[in-house]
Amino acid sequence: MKNKKILVTGSSGFLGSHVVDVLDEKGYEVVLFDLESSTYKKESHNEIIGDILNYDEVLSAVKGCDAIFHFAAQADIDISTTNPLKTIEQNIIGTSNILEASTKVGINRFIFASTIYVYSNLGSFYKASKQSCEKIIEEYRRQFDLDYTILRFGSLYGPRANKFNAIESFLIAALKKQKIVRKGDGEEIREYIHARDAAELSVKALSDDYKNKHLILTGNEQIKVKDLLKMINEILGGEILIEYVQDYDPSHYEITPYNYRPETAMKLTSNKHHDLGQGIIDQVYEIEKKYKDR
Repeated sequence: MKNKKILVTGSSGFLGSHVVDVLDEKGYEVVLFDLESSTYKKESHNEIIGDILNYDEVLSAVKGCDAIFHFAAQADIDISTTNPLKTIEQNIIGTSNILEASTKVGINRFIFASTIYVYSNLGSFYKASKQSCEKIIEEYRRQFDLDYTILRFGSLYGPRANKFNAIESFLIAALKKQKIVRKGDGEEIREYIHARDAAELSVKALSDDYKNKHLILTGNEQIKVKDLLKMINEILGGEILIEYVQDYDPSHYEITPYNYRPETAMKLTSNKHHDLGQGIIDQVYEIEKKYKDR
């Protein structure tokens, strides 16, 4: 599928913008689609300002494309808990619009950003919306022969993250207040994956080897949250106060889940990946630059 035309929804966002970079570097013609212009777009990019909830705008955007990376979503679990209707509308209706348009113009591959929360009973309406989307995508394959790849992402970190990203929020709190407050006891286990690594693996999923597959994209190593916070403290000079609040959050998982069905998925990894410590240092530099004039 090299040198083909690829549409990326959510192209101005955290992961979407990194996927655009990788596609561009590999010689694909990239079309950007989002509610707002991307800070990271190049002059050569074709950018469309549009809304996935507007079917006519979606249909116009997908025409002439060979594949779609669908990253536009309401992805914050806390927001999904308090505003389920917005999450359902954005994630399920928005995704359905793109799927329907894809069948009308003959898209060869629909690549969908899901979550490892689909393996658990956690994740609130965000998880539920992604589970629903996966089933709808599978049904579009059965009914309309639309090939897909579903990417189930774990915990992301790295440059371009927003304040809702866990590591980004830790670093902002540490840099601004010299204090990090964490719900729980810090024993929660995560497999953090750098956004650039996740983007490269996402583009790798265009291969026919991953057609109509479900893939897990998480980090290569497990780390307890308390050890991550210790690492952040050491990176920032050892003077950050870390406070654990024994307040159970029923929406977030304790250990990266794999074994809970739905559809069985394979983990996609790469031997070449960002070191977590160095990745956090790079993220610190970006945050300092972002907030120095505020």
